[in-house]
Amino acid sequence: MPLPSVRLKKGEDRRIRSGHPWVYSNEIDTRATPMKSLNPGQEVFVQGHDQTPLGVAYANPHSLIAARLFSRNPEDRLDQGLITRRILAALALREHLFSCSSYRLVFSEADQLPGVVIDRFGNDFVMQINTAGMELKTNAIVGALRECFPDLTSLLLRNDSPIRVQEGLEIDVRPAFGRPPDVITLEENGITFTAPLLKGQKTGWFYDHRLNRARLRAYARHRTVLDVFSYVGGWGVQAAVYGANHVDCIEVSELAAGFIAQNAKLNQVENQVSVICDDAFTALKRLHQQGKQYQVIVLDPPAFIKKAKDRKEGLLAYQRLNELALKLLPADGILFSCSCSMHLSMEDLIGILQRCAYRTQSTIQILERGHQGPDHPVHLCIPETDYLKAVVVRKQG
Repeated sequence: MPLPSVRLKKGEDRRIRSGHPWVYSNEIDTRATPMKSLNPGQEVFVQGHDQTPLGVAYANPHSLIAARLFSRNPEDRLDQGLITRRILAALALREHLFSCSSYRLVFSEADQLPGVVIDRFGNDFVMQINTAGMELKTNAIVGALRECFPDLTSLLLRNDSPIRVQEGLEIDVRPAFGRPPDVITLEENGITFTAPLLKGQKTGWFYDHRLNRARLRAYARHRTVLDVFSYVGGWGVQAAVYGANHVDCIEVSELAAGFIAQNAKLNQVENQVSVICDDAFTALKRLHQQGKQYQVIVLDPPAFIKKAKDRKEGLLAYQRLNELALKLLPADGILFSCSCSMHLSMEDLIGILQRCAYRTQSTIQILERGHQGPDHPVHLCIPETDYLKAVVVRKQG
């Protein structure tokens, strides 16, 4: 049976022709395309105003992003065969990049599987499905993973992202295959970590900062380090392994704080790592009042700007956080300032640091800039996929 067509308005095909895979609802010629007759997730042909084929997509008439292209080839269908080929292509990149089996295997549109995120922890996998189109293909994705990974032990569906609500999907966390463990083990930069799976944040670990955390090796040795928003100690434990004299980790979650201590012991640096289980802003203010200083400070907060409407309030939160950090840095101190807010650009972050330097009467210099690792590739036409920013600055005397 031929697929139904989604036809664009005149002049609305330029962005799609240039490589962008999203069709917005206001770009569709609704006279030629009865969108209300389409089911959420249904596969469609996408056409220009002149009926020129642009590719195949899955549609959702209830979403602002009304169609997401998964192929430019009109003969392709979103079946297990295509999904298997896309997973194998993503795997080939990761196996070339990493000697371990700990990485983000699939990063949604950037790996040509829009709406799907898969993290690998050895033979245990965690998957998030965020769109109606991919929700319909859950069994095909599971089948493709079992085909690509014969030693697959477990696959957890961590479908609890707020994006699913916008797609009209239910929140759903359940095993899709095997019995997912409560705790996963992974390797990053040659260091072993454990993290909570079912009760942890997102998919259990944040692989995106791998290369930025590796840069700590150049700065942490023989220095005191403060790791703020530590989660399970990804930054702090690595700093200790890299030779820091002492590391304080600030983490509000008691569960995550317990994993910091566990990971420090696992890597035989428990005598160098201490945990401050408290709200980050409260803890930073108290440390400043106590006259504490740290030679290296890492700020890796959650996204303070989740939506565009949160921008003003979020900018103030980033400014407060970085001001507090600069007050705790001595001359020659190093600050890793990070943001995972897609609505905050690198230029925005640098502007915040400039204001914080002025307000704290500090002089700072930028040493390095970083972003997400190559297992989180950036889709050239989707700025939202270039979401992670890290700036390394030095406080001058």
